[in-house]
Amino acid sequence: MKLAVIGATGLVGQEILTVLEERNFEFDELYLVASAKSVGQKMKFRGKEYTIQGIAEVCKLAADIAIFSAGGGTSLEWAPKFADMGTIVIDNSSAWRKDPDA
Repeated sequence: MKLAVIGATGLVGQEILTVLEERNFEFDELYLVASAKSVGQKMKFRGKEYTIQGIAEVCKLAADIAIFSAGGGTSLEWAPKFADMGTIVIDNSSAWRKDPDA
């Protein structure tokens, strides 16, 4: 299973990674996504080093699950694009909080 964490370098993204580790959440591939200023930086998770990627690049990879914690604007723009690729989107923003269809 391919898992993407959007907003991985932020405070909430870091907490999501902590919970994934505590729960021993299994995946085959992990994509860590952050803003353009963080792309290319390295980040460790479960003892493995990952390179931060851009959201457009990761969207094309059609992750099975994408967890968004990058703010409402990012979610409004990108979550539908991920969903169109067949990705299950879990959004932590307020973007669709009161949307009865979400």
